[in-house]
Amino acid sequence: MLNERTGVPPHDCEECPIRHRAVCARCESDELEQLDGIKYYRKYEAGQTVIWSGDRMDFVGSVVSGIASLTQTMEDGRTQMVGLLLPSDFVGRPGRATAAYDVVATTDIVMCCFRKAPFEEMMVRTPHIAQRLLEMTLDELDAAREWMLVLGRKTAREKIASLLSIIARRDASVNARPDKSEIVFDLPLTREAMADYLGLTLETVSRQISALRKDGVIALEGKRHVTVPDMTRLLEEAGDDADGGVFA
Repeated sequence: MLNERTGVPPHDCEECPIRHRAVCARCESDELEQLDGIKYYRKYEAGQTVIWSGDRMDFVGSVVSGIASLTQTMEDGRTQMVGLLLPSDFVGRPGRATAAYDVVATTDIVMCCFRKAPFEEMMVRTPHIAQRLLEMTLDELDAAREWMLVLGRKTAREKIASLLSIIARRDASVNARPDKSEIVFDLPLTREAMADYLGLTLETVSRQISALRKDGVIALEGKRHVTVPDMTRLLEEAGDDADGGVFA
C-alpha cells in the first residue's frame, strides 16, 4: 500500500504492492538488500513527462502505481501513443543510453527507480534479475503483437472491450485476485486518451462504452469506476479466448 501522506510505497520491499510481478520478483533477501542500496522513489503528476525520447536515461525502474503512456513523435510533429505502462511494467532498457519514446504520466504515478549503471552491474551478478527482465521483455513483445491485432483487425466495440480487459486483468493480477469473477477498478484513462490510443473518435469511444454498459458487460459509477461482472463475457466481447491464462 502507498503511504497516505507521501504517496510513496513503504521502504520494505516485502510490502511493495507489485513485488510479486516486478523485476525483483525472484530476488532473495540479500539481493533485495543490494537493490535497496541503488533504488529511490519518484512521484509524477498526471501530464508530467517522465523522460523525453532521445534524452539520456540515468535510471531504470518499475511503475508502482498509476499509468504512463509511451508516445512517439514523427518528423512532421504528429504523435502517436504506442503503448501503456501499467503497474509493475519496467521503464528503460539496460544497455541503451537514451530513451526510445516519450514517457508521460497519464495519471499520478509512483515509480521505483534504480540507478542505471549499478543496476546493469547487478544484472551480470544476479541471474534472478536478468531472467525476470527477459520474461518481462517477452511478455511485452506478446502484448505488442496482441495490440497490433487490436488496432488492425478489431471493431470499435472489440477495441474498447480489449482495452478494458487489459486494465482489468492487470488490476486483478497486481492485487492478487485472479480467481475473482467480478473485478472492480477505476479506469485510469480519460475518454480522450482512450480515443487517442485506440485510433477512434471521442464520440465512438463514448458510444461503445455506453453500449457495453447497456448490455450489462460492464457497470459504471460515474465515468471512471468500472465493474466487470463476468470477465469471461468481457473477453468474449473483445474477441479473445478465455483459456485460463488471461491474468498474466
